[in-house]
Amino acid sequence: MSDDHTHVQEFFGARAADWDSRFPDDGPAYAAAVAELGLHEGARVLDAGCGTGRALPPLRAAVGRSGLVVAADLAPAMLQAAVRAGRDRAGRLLLTDVAALPLRSRSLDAVFAAGLISHLPDPAGNLTELARVVRPGGVLALFHPIGRAALAARRGRRITPDDLRAEPRLRPLLAGSGWRMTSYADEDARFLALAVREG
Repeated sequence: MSDDHTHVQEFFGARAADWDSRFPDDGPAYAAAVAELGLHEGARVLDAGCGTGRALPPLRAAVGRSGLVVAADLAPAMLQAAVRAGRDRAGRLLLTDVAALPLRSRSLDAVFAAGLISHLPDPAGNLTELARVVRPGGVLALFHPIGRAALAARRGRRITPDDLRAEPRLRPLLAGSGWRMTSYADEDARFLALAVREG
């Protein structure tokens, strides 16, 4: 396992137990972001870097009983927290790295990724892997329940232009990884970039 992976596992493993109680009001924001994916009954979707699985109930509701919801995370403690919250009933949990997904190429209709992009060790390569498992015309949602400026302020920092989520950086990063950005919102209450799988 690389140093990057170990760091991510340690960071989230140490925070998994109280993650949901620290952010108790995010449910409606997750549901609203999932709604923007435009999923239909029977669709197949991946929650990449699912954490404690807060997106899983709205994803399951969007695709119905006939749909497929898969959730992948690198941190065992996060997946254990998802199980304790009962969210494993909404989707299949996979302990895996989004850099090498055990999924067939072009097998999914969409990927939902909350708070993931900042933690990718190889953003271009990792976004390319997400593109691999999505059919042409499928959708990617990069989401955070708080905007870049508000998040930076919470951490006592300032936004910098080299932030991967800055639109001038994110748009070409997505384009080089098989995605075409279709919308970008960076507001205090949320960050949401949507992209379509080229192909």
